[in-house]
Amino acid sequence: MEYSLVKKDILAVLTYFDLFNYPLRKGEIFIFLNQCDNMDEFEKALDNLIHECIVFRIGHFYSVCNNYTLANRRTLGNERARFLLKKAERAASIISFFPFVKGVAVSGSLSKNFADDKADIDFFIITAANRLWIARTCLHLMKKIAILFNKQDLFCMNYFVDESDMVIQEKNIYTAVEVSTILPLRGVNIFEHFFRENNWIRKYFPNKYLNNSVAAELKGNPAKTAVEWICRGRAGDILDDYLMNLTAKRWNAKTAGGKKNRKGLILSMGIGKHFSKPNPENFQKRLLQRFEKNLAENYRRLELSGYF
Repeated sequence: MEYSLVKKDILAVLTYFDLFNYPLRKGEIFIFLNQCDNMDEFEKALDNLIHECIVFRIGHFYSVCNNYTLANRRTLGNERARFLLKKAERAASIISFFPFVKGVAVSGSLSKNFADDKADIDFFIITAANRLWIARTCLHLMKKIAILFNKQDLFCMNYFVDESDMVIQEKNIYTAVEVSTILPLRGVNIFEHFFRENNWIRKYFPNKYLNNSVAAELKGNPAKTAVEWICRGRAGDILDDYLMNLTAKRWNAKTAGGKKNRKGLILSMGIGKHFSKPNPENFQKRLLQRFEKNLAENYRRLELSGYF
């Protein structure tokens, strides 16, 4: 492979994770490469980038920024994540008991083994076909109860898909990273299907292995079975559609009113029969614009180095 392309490949990975102030280990860089699958070529290119002060080694990590506080931040964040993942395991067990839930995974920064001091536990949830909105409503009623006990941060259920349409619609580096790093905790079989359906991420990360090894299969319970039986057939279809339309109406009112979340973003949700997700026009679109801008700047640094 052409040497300059390997270096650009490395810079693309480090530039993306730098958006989150997250330096990477050598092996982590390699698994997120888009083109290079040769370890010797990769290591030579990485050493050259370090020699030219385009990439910096900070402790055990690598970054496009020569900032040692990033290494300390990551180390502390990894330690916090281990603690939060134990809580996530217990929360996933609770979520899995709810009607029509077929798979529960950790997403967001925690799925990448990182948690800052304000971190939530974000969950990605797969539901039975055409019952997403019944499942979601039941879970969010539970979250409202959790607020009374100040436990709401344990149940940030911000992305749902149902088993009839599990392909992620937006296909870009952001969604590829998120899909490839989700950590399934319940529903081993459904997540095997999910990863097959989203095999498009191989276009971005051909070296990345999709890990489903820690997921446990769901266990049934009488209450869950009873509700699913009651909501079968036409009655369940009508209820699911009603809850979807009701949720859409409420969220549209929040968006129109300019209501913001804790991060200062206007509340907005992408809603469809088979998905419920954060609106990609907000955080995701802005992040990709920053990535393209920063990557162009780092490519210019590479060209100006004379070792391109």
